[in-house]
Amino acid sequence: MKFFIDNIWLIGLALLSGGMLILPSIQRRGQKVSLLQATQRINQGNVCLLDVREADEFAQGHLPESRNIPMKALGGRIGELDKFKAKTVIAVCQTGVRSASATAQLKKAGFAEVFSLDGGLVAWQAQGLPVVK
Repeated sequence: MKFFIDNIWLIGLALLSGGMLILPSIQRRGQKVSLLQATQRINQGNVCLLDVREADEFAQGHLPESRNIPMKALGGRIGELDKFKAKTVIAVCQTGVRSASATAQLKKAGFAEVFSLDGGLVAWQAQGLPVVK
């Protein structure tokens, strides 16, 4: 017992750092889809690819047939995607962080199947999958 009392700060720091490591895996940031699952869904058709990067990032390279609505403008332009509510929507960004936020917005707007591309465009390019400029 004396050990715990003497080292309370170290024990607290260890618990805090452990909690911070576990926190990202606990947080629900929307459903993700792997590269394999994404390519399968794209090949099956009936998919809308939504690139939420900025326009200059989009111009440097994007997935074929993807639509660009920057994350900052998504709230005001979500109506442009209403015709895709029956389709599967796969949101894409550079690394998968912004697209996870976009999936939450799309879910709130009533889209049934919304996924974030795990790893984003970086992972897509790392696998040698096609990119359009």
